[in-house]
Amino acid sequence: MFYGVQDRYDGSRNRFDASASDALTGIANPSGIEEFGMSEQTWEERLETVYELMHEMSRQTEPQAMVRAYGKRVSKLFPANRRISLSRRDLEYPNFRITRYSEWDDDINPWQEKHRLPLLEGGLLAELIYSNRPHIIDEVELSPDDPAFQYLDGQRSLIAVPMLDGGEALNMVILAREQPAGFDREQFPETVWMSNLFGRATHNLVLKDESSRAFKSLDRELKMVSQIQQALLPKEMPDIKGFELSAYYRTSARAGGDYYDFFPLDEDLWGLLIADVSGHGTPAAVVMAITHSIAHLFPNQTDSPDELLEFVNNHLSRRYTNGIEAFVTAYYAVYNARTRTLRYASAGHHPPRLWKCAQQQIVPVEHEGSFPLGIFEDADYPVHEITLDPGDRLILYTDGITEAMSDNGEQFGTDRLDEVLTNSCPHNAPRLLQEIIEAVDKHTNNAPPADDRTLIVGTVR
Repeated sequence: MFYGVQDRYDGSRNRFDASASDALTGIANPSGIEEFGMSEQTWEERLETVYELMHEMSRQTEPQAMVRAYGKRVSKLFPANRRISLSRRDLEYPNFRITRYSEWDDDINPWQEKHRLPLLEGGLLAELIYSNRPHIIDEVELSPDDPAFQYLDGQRSLIAVPMLDGGEALNMVILAREQPAGFDREQFPETVWMSNLFGRATHNLVLKDESSRAFKSLDRELKMVSQIQQALLPKEMPDIKGFELSAYYRTSARAGGDYYDFFPLDEDLWGLLIADVSGHGTPAAVVMAITHSIAHLFPNQTDSPDELLEFVNNHLSRRYTNGIEAFVTAYYAVYNARTRTLRYASAGHHPPRLWKCAQQQIVPVEHEGSFPLGIFEDADYPVHEITLDPGDRLILYTDGITEAMSDNGEQFGTDRLDEVLTNSCPHNAPRLLQEIIEAVDKHTNNAPPADDRTLIVGTVR
């Protein structure tokens, strides 16, 4: 049984007269039903009308166009002299807005032109929408001072269909007719049902449209972040005597947390830095940019790699990463082109792979472990030193390379990386870099990376 079905609304007393149970015993005007209903249509004709409606709704991609198409089609199912749409979103009783009115000449878009919507207070329409229930009124008598009068003048009966959202009738559709008892109670449940299904579909389309616009706006911002991040990376490879370098950088999203850099130091000395910020996306990119800025503020032209790591760590820990659960693994090495020595220190980063062509073997580049940057102040980073020989291949990488997954969940790993290196002796640095990337892509079946991937290849001539 529908609550709120009424025989009469007396506008002079601003209340409903008959009870719901009494009203349900009444019989709607047969002539009104016959004139405005679908009683003369066969079920095949009604089915075709409904099918055409659903077919057209499914093709709509814009909320305003969907409402316009729905209104045109549904008028065949539920004819009325006037149609009014109400909204009380973001309002309190007894305030409401008229969002659509069949007598308007302008096609107002309520989602984009809210400022053009009439804001009303009280009266019949306020009572209807704030009741949260469906209503049929067989006899409407309105006082001229009722805000609804200008919209319902000359109308004798109406139905009010609440459009529920979160259990509340935040919107409502009013159908009105010029004759009393002009609506069939037997059709009313289906009217409420169909209208609310359409309302949910429209609301979903609105959310989709809002999400699309928000995504496009966010994507533009992320593109800008990505461009800024790319600007922080080296524009070209350094020209180091007897040591050729090549680098690869690919983020898993628009922006990422991997970072590599080269620093010209004293004569014949070059700093090589690779780092990986915890996490992904924009937050990691911000920490990456901060790490870049701190590293470039380091004042000393030194061959002690621990000093740069300590400098970056102390600034990150004291001013930036404390309390945000972010850290940075890093490997920093200083290469002496004259002696071919490599002095290095690690902040929790993967050790590089060193393939020696002369011995045809991988030589471990071990290092004493230490905390990543940004966790503890005043951390120590032990320094180690090795000598490189002509033909050596040095590979620095982030875990996006070795942890790249195949379709069956198997990581690329260091063994596959070493397998590529075993055939690398004829290749220069750019060619070896390409061989490794092609092997990773083959292993992952060219799937988009789940983690940022950075790779630095150095070959000693």
